[in-house]
Amino acid sequence: MNMNYTNMYQALRKILDKDEQIDYAMSGRTAAHIELWSKMYEGRPPWVNETTQSAGIAAAVSGELARLTVLEVKSEVSGSAKASYMDEVYQKVIEKLRIQVEYADAKGGLVFKPYVNADGISIQYIQADNFFPLEFDTEKITKCAFLDQFRKNNEIYSRIEVHTLKEGTLNIRNRAFVSKTEGMLGTEVPVESVARWSDLAQEITIAGTDKLPFGYFRVPLGNNQDSESPLGAAVFSRAVEHLQEADRRYSQINWEYESKETAVHIAQSLLKYRKDTDSFEYPAGKKRLYRAVEYNTGATDKPFMDTFSPDIRDTSYFNGWNHLMRMIEFDCNLAYGTISDPNNTDKTAEEIKASKQRSYSFVQSCQTALQHALEDLVDAIAFWCDLYHLCPSGTYQTSFDWDDSIVTDVESERQSDRLDVSMGAMSLWEYRAKWYGETKEQAKAAIQLPEDTVVE
Repeated sequence: MNMNYTNMYQALRKILDKDEQIDYAMSGRTAAHIELWSKMYEGRPPWVNETTQSAGIAAAVSGELARLTVLEVKSEVSGSAKASYMDEVYQKVIEKLRIQVEYADAKGGLVFKPYVNADGISIQYIQADNFFPLEFDTEKITKCAFLDQFRKNNEIYSRIEVHTLKEGTLNIRNRAFVSKTEGMLGTEVPVESVARWSDLAQEITIAGTDKLPFGYFRVPLGNNQDSESPLGAAVFSRAVEHLQEADRRYSQINWEYESKETAVHIAQSLLKYRKDTDSFEYPAGKKRLYRAVEYNTGATDKPFMDTFSPDIRDTSYFNGWNHLMRMIEFDCNLAYGTISDPNNTDKTAEEIKASKQRSYSFVQSCQTALQHALEDLVDAIAFWCDLYHLCPSGTYQTSFDWDDSIVTDVESERQSDRLDVSMGAMSLWEYRAKWYGETKEQAKAAIQLPEDTVVE
């Protein structure tokens, strides 16, 4: 559990400002955006109320882009016995990568943070609303804080772990607080006085390192609401207004069906009254279908029954909904037809093709950013292995194989190959072998070229 992210950031700044002067990289506006993105992903945006429900599109967009980013990815650490030890830890990260990338896409970033325990090395996945980047040197984080909280009885325990890198020296400091009030850090207590954190050192300093020991995946999007922020932004950050409108439209569609639900208005005099339950008994127990009303015509009741079944205006609503989905797809770098109706023909073939190319480009940027984060994670694993002598020394290399079918525009590549054939830079049998899945012999036979023919 954790408190309101914006309040937590303000409380953290008050604590840190007492000890040192920090040129904070993250503004209060950025903290508020991270908090909003988190709530939208969880289906709890501030505009949800009794009449407006969440359609869950923010989560759907985050999940789909995460799927496209890590689809069929293969990565390993190799090169020595040390690399094999590291790879055992690393493969557990790869197994969970899609889910963790979804959380990063939803909140703008994620930290892969290795730590040493009794079993060796484990990885902690810290989402953006539990991570506070404090200072940067160009694009490299040089100071940050992590939040760990739990509740016991009526008290809230908070641990702030601050990492600082200065002139090749890493300093890690743990501070613990206890409070009985939500939204406040409360009173500082010794870290060792809290049973859960009693094994943690209050402060350690390590020389000879050039970066903080973790991998930070930053979603490669600018924050159009805070252009000074060095942090990433949620993949749906530019669609907030359209997502709000989509939630309203979704709720209107639900109400259209609910309010037009078939019903039979029936006079109470036609129903059997049961004294034991002090209620009317509906035909065949269909209470949902029948609505008891009291009809008065003059001095006496007149038995009456009327069917309520108006037309549902779903076509107009769904057209409006689909138009909103198209705008959200554009805002979120998704190809048209990803969350909108793929059978809708209001976009030209060229527009659809351009949207796919835009999506390919963004996914490729995400893969590049994720690869940098994973490489930093591997370096961090090696850092702790060397520091605690967890495995033999040795070299290591990290390899990556991303699924090119997602980020390659196949149609453009095929058109390029056709031009090469027409120019003579590529033979026709090579083209057939590549695009028709034929062997060299099959391709040459298909175009009636003898085996010993030389293609100019």
